[in-house]
Amino acid sequence: MRKFLLICFIAGYTISYAQSELVFVYFKDKPNKASFYANPLSELSQKSLNRRTTLGIPLNDQDAPIEQSYIQALQNLGFTITDYSKWLNGVALTVNQAQVNIIKSQTFVQSVESFAKNSSLSLKSQNTNKWSDYELIQKNLTVFNYGSGSDQIDQINLRTLHLAGFTGTGVTVAVIDTGFPTVNSGSAFSRLWTQNQIKGGYDFVTKSNDIYNTSLNIHGTVVLGAMGGYLANTFVGSAPDADFYLYRSENADVEIPEEEIYWIEAAEEADRKGVDIITTSLGYNVFDDSKYNYSYAQMNGSTSFIARGSEIAVNKGIFVLVAAGNSGENPWHYITTPADNAKVFSIGAVDSAGNSSVFSSFGPNSSGIIKPDASARGTNTNTVNNNSLFTSSGTSLATPVAAGGVACLIQAFPTMNRDLMRTKLRQTASLYPSHTNQMGYGILNFGNFYNSTLNASELVKEKELTIFPNPVKNILNIVTEADIISTEVYDNLGRFIVKSSQKSIKVEDFAKGTYYLKIQTKNKVYYEKFLKD
Repeated sequence: MRKFLLICFIAGYTISYAQSELVFVYFKDKPNKASFYANPLSELSQKSLNRRTTLGIPLNDQDAPIEQSYIQALQNLGFTITDYSKWLNGVALTVNQAQVNIIKSQTFVQSVESFAKNSSLSLKSQNTNKWSDYELIQKNLTVFNYGSGSDQIDQINLRTLHLAGFTGTGVTVAVIDTGFPTVNSGSAFSRLWTQNQIKGGYDFVTKSNDIYNTSLNIHGTVVLGAMGGYLANTFVGSAPDADFYLYRSENADVEIPEEEIYWIEAAEEADRKGVDIITTSLGYNVFDDSKYNYSYAQMNGSTSFIARGSEIAVNKGIFVLVAAGNSGENPWHYITTPADNAKVFSIGAVDSAGNSSVFSSFGPNSSGIIKPDASARGTNTNTVNNNSLFTSSGTSLATPVAAGGVACLIQAFPTMNRDLMRTKLRQTASLYPSHTNQMGYGILNFGNFYNSTLNASELVKEKELTIFPNPVKNILNIVTEADIISTEVYDNLGRFIVKSSQKSIKVEDFAKGTYYLKIQTKNKVYYEKFLKD
């Protein structure tokens, strides 16, 4: 399967490199790393450093910048260098055998590794694990009319966090994708700009800032829309108050191995900016030049460059979500890379009834790790594009819906260990402890995660409040020993209905459907759901 741009996109463009191949040149060291350790703000933002401090992640040599004199030395030999990675400590080049021999003779070069799976070049043994030695404050309630976004929000039980005031505020998400046409002009994104939630972006394909060019594929736009899009009374994304960096790593017209390095460069920049989450709806196994193709056996989480880069991002404390892919009905029906990495949280797709979308790719990875990790709405998922609602299908959309939920969780539990957060997301999904190869541990349940985490804490020792009858026809009763200060009722779209200070609420005139309560007592706030018959 090629890149999965919503519904599987097949490109027919072919590139021939003759006897040349794309390779990665690893450098031996970072001789000026001491300067970085003395002044880490020279490379990383304060927000990035704060994330490491909060999660107990120390700086290491991966964080230090790449040695510019090594790059200059290769340029002096006639090589053009546009892409490099400080995490992998090297540069990407397209070279022939004679050029490889020149590169290997340089004293600062450790090794050369080809992106091609059956390389025609004579290379040293690669050290593919050269870095292996490194290894509740509540805000005011946000009220939305979710409109067409309601069903997909409720399917993953995210309304609970939104009602609790956790809508992604203060959490930063990097979207790495195909570009973002109309995000700078469409009314569906005007709220993001008005509230200064678009923090920046870059095009690593063209090495420019032109990420909003209308000639670019809209895939990145609709992915962002599923999280941050907003159309009054029509649609609300899963993390409407999060901040976003927008990076282009994918050229939708071709499938070339350089895109893996573009992605790593984007992830490194995201780390510099201090992002909390990376979400990407891209995946690789087949390229225009077949010598770079991956086999299923290589979907082991560590073979591909992008999988290795993804794991480093996770090790920096970034929560990385990746779409599982849309090849469920194809001969190649497996997940693609980097969704194969064990530390990446990969997302499958389901329909409105909670069944696996037929196109959603199958796990596990080739090492037997359960993939995808969990699932969200991917069939007929609603998002926005330019000025209007946009509906499509693919794990590409299930992933940002889920990523928005993770942003809300990080706002609610900012110091929670991210490995623990991934584990609890699996454990609170609909199928756990069982799983399927297409749905993983099942449909995510953010409300279950939130409530079980609170219940396990010292904050809640027993059930102190209940409501009955539920379902209800006429009078809804609230049972608690505490004095109720206020009770607010919201409908299934998030619209405010009524406010009361009593322990009984008349609902006989309510339309049939699902409603939500926010109950404020002297010491706590409770969130309950009831059904009106």
